[in-house]
Amino acid sequence: MIDDFFVRAILAGAGLALITGPLGCFVIWKRLAYFGDTLSHGALLGIALGLLFELNLELSVFLICTLVATTLMILQRRSSISSDALLGILAHASLAIGLVVLSLMTWIRVDLMGLLFGDILAVSKSDLWMIGATILVTGAVLAIIWRSLFAATVSRELAEAEGIRAQTVEMMFLLLIAAVIAIAIKIVGVLLITSLLIIPAAAARRISITPGQMMIASSVVGVVSVILGLLGSLNLDTPSGPSIVVAAVFCFLLSISPLGDSMRTSLRSRH
Repeated sequence: MIDDFFVRAILAGAGLALITGPLGCFVIWKRLAYFGDTLSHGALLGIALGLLFELNLELSVFLICTLVATTLMILQRRSSISSDALLGILAHASLAIGLVVLSLMTWIRVDLMGLLFGDILAVSKSDLWMIGATILVTGAVLAIIWRSLFAATVSRELAEAEGIRAQTVEMMFLLLIAAVIAIAIKIVGVLLITSLLIIPAAAARRISITPGQMMIASSVVGVVSVILGLLGSLNLDTPSGPSIVVAAVFCFLLSISPLGDSMRTSLRSRH
């Protein structure tokens, strides 16, 4: 018989994968893979400041991730430095400052490994409600803006010529990612959340021929990765978060194998 904590872990991980799938597709399309790393590193600074000022950790992470995203957008417009360099500066600066702040708080015992790699098996019922609410809100907002966001992703200039406020929808997209990262920290940790955003979407891209198919396939790959990873963790006694990522990598390898090519060919013949 499966224990309750394992069922909660599957529900939490699968729910998270359902929303990171579509978001990850836009991350891939917009070539923002390193941006996810930047926000996840900023999340550690959010946790450190949340502990220091005794704030709600999810709220603190969301605020810091939003600040990092806003800072990046401002610097991109006002600085001659490339986006890659700016992302590197923000990522390493926020990670380093977060670690320094945590090390200075000697009166607080911090499970650094738990923050970095998460503990999905410790998800509570209240966490499930929070994850569910985040999924519903994030999914609803993404459904509203996805056409405008996709248009801005394909061609920002054409989108603006059609009356789409590209900067506004892009900022809303970044806020959605910040919200998901804030919730996902406890589940898969700071260093692994980007993997759930990137790897399932990359695998789905290989076996999809339309944007809609890719978004659905990305969520499916994410859910399968969560289930396989947790089952592997249970049977092999391995860390749950990294096990999920390993399962996602396995799915990606399948997508670039002859099996993935045959699936893509089959979809193209039906389309």
